[in-house]
Amino acid sequence: MAPDAMRTAARSLSDARPLAYWLDDPGKPGALPALTGDERCDLLVVGGGYSGLWTALLAKERDPERDVVLIEGHEVGWAASGRNGGFCAASLTHGLANGLERWPDEIGKLEELGARNLDAIEAAVARYSLDCDFERTGEIDVATQPHQLDELREWHRRTEELGLGGLEFLDRDQVRSHVDSPTFLGGLLDRRGVAMLHPGKLAWGLKEACLGLGVRIHEHTRGLDIVRSGAGVAVRTPYGRVFARDVALGTNIFPSLVRRVRPYTVPVYDYALMTEPLSADQLASIGWHDRQGLGDSANQFHYFRLSADNRILWGGYDAVYPYGGRLNASLDQRPETFLKLAGQFFECFPQLSGVRFSHAWGGAIDTCSRFSAFFGTAHRGRVAYAAGYTGLGVGATRFGAEVMLDLLSGTETERTALDMVRSKPMPFPPEPFAWAGIELTKRSLARADSHHGHRNLWLRTMDRLGLGFDS
Repeated sequence: MAPDAMRTAARSLSDARPLAYWLDDPGKPGALPALTGDERCDLLVVGGGYSGLWTALLAKERDPERDVVLIEGHEVGWAASGRNGGFCAASLTHGLANGLERWPDEIGKLEELGARNLDAIEAAVARYSLDCDFERTGEIDVATQPHQLDELREWHRRTEELGLGGLEFLDRDQVRSHVDSPTFLGGLLDRRGVAMLHPGKLAWGLKEACLGLGVRIHEHTRGLDIVRSGAGVAVRTPYGRVFARDVALGTNIFPSLVRRVRPYTVPVYDYALMTEPLSADQLASIGWHDRQGLGDSANQFHYFRLSADNRILWGGYDAVYPYGGRLNASLDQRPETFLKLAGQFFECFPQLSGVRFSHAWGGAIDTCSRFSAFFGTAHRGRVAYAAGYTGLGVGATRFGAEVMLDLLSGTETERTALDMVRSKPMPFPPEPFAWAGIELTKRSLARADSHHGHRNLWLRTMDRLGLGFDS
């Protein structure tokens, strides 16, 4: 970054608050009391993010008489569910390309289930009056390099041939008529497959909906371990225990209470900035009339969108894996990444020179080697889990909740019959091999971005093995 550009980026960050914009909200509900003593229930849900909240809600919708308890180690929505970009995608497979590569024989069914899942989220927002700024605006994948434009054009052709269309190819003038950046060379527009929303408000709304249906929620109540207890299971907490017939684990990036699941996920820290609200003139300078979400097509990519009050969220690019996979709150703030992101923002939107950032934050997401969720059971079918959403869980966690409830019911459904649900990703190796492999992959991806997309031997080998990693 040139010195002048670095100074501009640094000035733009001088007043940024070091916390997630979505969680810095006066409407945030207070925490519910921790569990003390022993509880008994039909279903215990561990984790108060989207995965756990959807599971508790759907369990009560399926059977209003079912006694459901949810425990959360901190506060509902405080981790990845409250720190993401607010892109709620229909895709269950981290994008059509990833799903087609891994499950070509059932990709049609996966796409159908994903579309139905997004429709069901939209319906739940209306049914429970979830005030979460839900906007079904769609998304544009933009090309900022010539080779990316060629790849988007070829991908559009392939999806049309496979009957998996619905995407619109945009040339340079067309994409800039939607959102104006001198870096945009073209794009693919998905008009219906993605919604924008306020992540924190969605979590808080789901919490209130669960309470309204009779779910008992205990915050600041961490699940410490799980053991069989009679015909069910027991989960120990700091001040008590919960005895349950069934347990659904929605802990995602946090260490699973089923130890054998832990090698399948690693934490990756992702970062985002939020601008101050744009003025009418600033907004007019970039267009963005239809408020779509956007993402660029690099390996080290950015995602960006408008908030309800016309701020721009700008995130992505860096993906930081801590050695040993240890979660560390100090990694939520990374000034060198924020400075880099700010400089890249002004490269994308030079017409917004002078805009300042109000918030800068990071957080860990759970990634797995196949880039999309995996599922399973333990303790003779009394415990179900879903994990590995890899940053695309705002929508897919509702599907994962359905899968966990299906698995606990013991009956086969169209979801549990999927190879995606029945199979597992490749686990990550122990250290130091995990760290070395991830670092080598990150450097190779950065090199590919700067060498017209050329993938070196390491990346081609990873492709053949069906392993992935990006920002």
